[in-house]
Amino acid sequence: MTAFPVDLLSREGVQIRRMYANVFLLSSPQGRLLVDTGALNYAPAFSRLLRQFRPDAVLVTHAHVDHAGGAFVAARLGLPLLAHPLEHSQLTGQRHELPYPAGMPGVGAIISRLHPKVPAGALTSVEVGQEILGWEVLHLPGHSHGQIGLMRNGVLIAADAVLSAPDGKGGRRAALPHAPYNADHAQALQTLKRIAEMELRVILPGHGGPLTPEQVRERAGRDS
Repeated sequence: MTAFPVDLLSREGVQIRRMYANVFLLSSPQGRLLVDTGALNYAPAFSRLLRQFRPDAVLVTHAHVDHAGGAFVAARLGLPLLAHPLEHSQLTGQRHELPYPAGMPGVGAIISRLHPKVPAGALTSVEVGQEILGWEVLHLPGHSHGQIGLMRNGVLIAADAVLSAPDGKGGRRAALPHAPYNADHAQALQTLKRIAEMELRVILPGHGGPLTPEQVRERAGRDS
């Protein structure tokens, strides 16, 4: 079983909260950043977290409702919302694309329409290669077209470019969202392979606990 790298994450100013998806609290001398908001049913808990943590901004890795379900809360509180430009139209409700539930065409669009939206004026575009509080913005497309992650000192916040799943032996393994859940599954595989080639110490997925580079490389070695 892989040990949770508490000391490493603490040194890098990283805390994790589970709100269906992982929400990351990043602290540095330059300020505080929240990464992702969790699902809509966690909105009250996310609102409390915003008031307790007092971030300078909230970054949304991608616009799927399990990661951006509480984005409207941050917007109502006047916090800047950072996201890749390709995700803006879904966050504002101009586009309704959701690749799940798998095998149920149109249901994802209905779910997306029912979720509270974010005013365009609350959104700020982030660019690939941009630094935010010392974290580099990476483009990790495939699961969604505008999915982004953050990297610093060998720590990668990977969003849903990789998941952590039970390995059936009491431990964890790296996994990839199933093809119907990805906007472009071939691109998602390429992104995973690119992550596997990075010089990393720990990978923090959008769901589940931290992963080692070895676990990610093992999954990236498969072609589907």
